[in-house]
Amino acid sequence: MSRDDWLFDDGRRVAAIERIYTAATELIYQDGIDAFNVDALAAQTHCSRATIYRFVGGKKDIREAVLARAATRIVETVRASVEGRTGPDRVLTAIEVAVREIRAHPAGQLFVDSARAGGWNWLTASEAVADFASELTGIAGDDPHAAQWIVRMVLSLLLLPDTDSRAEHQMLQR
Repeated sequence: MSRDDWLFDDGRRVAAIERIYTAATELIYQDGIDAFNVDALAAQTHCSRATIYRFVGGKKDIREAVLARAATRIVETVRASVEGRTGPDRVLTAIEVAVREIRAHPAGQLFVDSARAGGWNWLTASEAVADFASELTGIAGDDPHAAQWIVRMVLSLLLLPDTDSRAEHQMLQR
């Protein structure tokens, strides 16, 4: 006699994953990305660490997913702004729009705060962030280090902003 297990039912699995990511996002927004840990997430979702690892992976996987979810609106805005652009114009536009959107978005501020606190290492090593940078600037495949350069430029502008947007624009052009 077979008994259906909610852990393997697709509808419940999707709901469990969503519940875990929602709780992770709340914890990260509340305490900061660097303070996030799986034990707190397990307590928040009333499930075991093993359940979290089974459904969504470990701390790095969860941070990547929360980052990707938070970045969706920002990325869509950048995509729309670079449509039809190529070369340096596309790269410059992508960086400027990304910086503007991150500065304006509460989720973006969370990642800026993390970078200020020394968490920039995981941002620069994030595959999701590098993929966004490559796609949005149109430099994918051109240079394996180009995406990291884009990420570092965006972080630099976020961490060391100029009060004059024209000065930032001129610096990027150079």
